[in-house]
Amino acid sequence: MKVSLKLDKFEFKGVPVERPLIMAGPCSAETEEQVMETAREIKNHGVQIFRAGIWKPRTRPSPFEGVGKEGLPWLKRVKEELGMYTATEVANVKHVYDALKAGIDIIWIGARTTANPFAVQEIADALKGVDVPVMVKNPVSPDLELWIGAFERLNSAGITKLAAIHRGFSQYNKTLYRNNPQWEIPIELKRLIPDLPIITDPSHICGSRDLLYEISQKAMDLDFYGLIIETHCNPDKAWSDAQQQLTPDNLNKLIHKLVLRSAAVQNNTILSTLEEYRHEIDKYDDKIMDIFEHRMAISRKIGEYKKKNNITILQTSRWDEIIRTKIEQAAKKGLGEEFIIKIFRAIHEESINHQTKVMNE
Repeated sequence: MKVSLKLDKFEFKGVPVERPLIMAGPCSAETEEQVMETAREIKNHGVQIFRAGIWKPRTRPSPFEGVGKEGLPWLKRVKEELGMYTATEVANVKHVYDALKAGIDIIWIGARTTANPFAVQEIADALKGVDVPVMVKNPVSPDLELWIGAFERLNSAGITKLAAIHRGFSQYNKTLYRNNPQWEIPIELKRLIPDLPIITDPSHICGSRDLLYEISQKAMDLDFYGLIIETHCNPDKAWSDAQQQLTPDNLNKLIHKLVLRSAAVQNNTILSTLEEYRHEIDKYDDKIMDIFEHRMAISRKIGEYKKKNNITILQTSRWDEIIRTKIEQAAKKGLGEEFIIKIFRAIHEESINHQTKVMNE
């Protein structure tokens, strides 16, 4: 997949933002007092970018859906009195016009809106000629091309200060996380568009404040650009997503607990040692490729035998046996269950492809 975007350095009013960029504020702007109290406490901890939801698209209409346009003057007051940058989500053209008129510094497009190319195109058209940083959350489904398409639409409209927000992906089954992080997707985005900053939203990935540090640290370890963390002066009384919001003091503790590592290696000794390890990895990867080749050759023989004896390709009991056995072996070898399941599902799918080809020759 070829991706070509014209990007400028991510900055506000000509001021570059160093890694890690931290954006914090409540899930929803509820009252003017709540906004100002939260902003003051966050500012006291050194955070310069205040985020707050003005319009809150919800899965179902019964929860609180934001105060709407009347909350924008509260963010304007945060700018004027505290000197902070302000950010909010927009979901349609009217939101864009209202946010820009109120002097919002940064806008982001939410996951549900990113999933709709028509809505993204309308927002892109509304932003033509406007010099404002725009962040795009990943779509609710794990669709990398849809995510990239949103950046391309905005970039074609002349928006060059772009950033991605990784907020995880919706899932049918309940797991540890509210939204599955599926790190492989933002990692692939970083490979395809290395100059595009990626900001992780641990609040929406976790759905619980107890898990925020783990996800935040992993984002830093992957050399992502920053974090957007929901923070409330009284999170237990929040009108939306109370369980995933931090107090400003706990936000400060989380930030200072983070370990930042360098992506660039200048030390020749370290580089040399890494190259030795990488060479070892390359040798094992080559062996794995050879093993895959031999394994698929046997799969083709099995396909020929099944075809000769009029046997179906899929043998469910055999597949179930493989998965159960490999999970048990993985536990003994210190390998993750999810990793092994993914690997062997992919191997099984490729094996079926080879046998299908044999069957249809």
